[in-house]
Amino acid sequence: MISPRAERRLLQGVIVLAGCVPVYGGGWGALGHMDTVGTTSASEARYLSGLLLGIGLTFWWCVPTIERRGAVVRGLAAIVVIGGLARLIGAPSTGLPPSVAIPLVMELAVTPLVALWRERVERRLAS
Repeated sequence: MISPRAERRLLQGVIVLAGCVPVYGGGWGALGHMDTVGTTSASEARYLSGLLLGIGLTFWWCVPTIERRGAVVRGLAAIVVIGGLARLIGAPSTGLPPSVAIPLVMELAVTPLVALWRERVERRLAS
């Protein structure tokens, strides 16, 4: 079995890697590199991309002391899952293009699993 400290390091690496999705995707969109129509759409796309960037950066901020960041990780995970559920609920009317599959998996599977894993690491390090 892997030691609690080694599991912590592995979790930290996974969070850094998974955080690349919102950081780079959000940064790309915040810089205006998204296909949008009209000023309002472009403005909203940049705003939402900025939120995504902020979520990713906050996950990265948690990495050094991940075992003490339960409330932050749980809050971020809840935000991400709610966003994923909204995307999923809208899929029947808007369709679900292949480009949305990876974000949806990140939102509804990876993020909650990483949050649960963080809880496990905290418990293991405390004992």
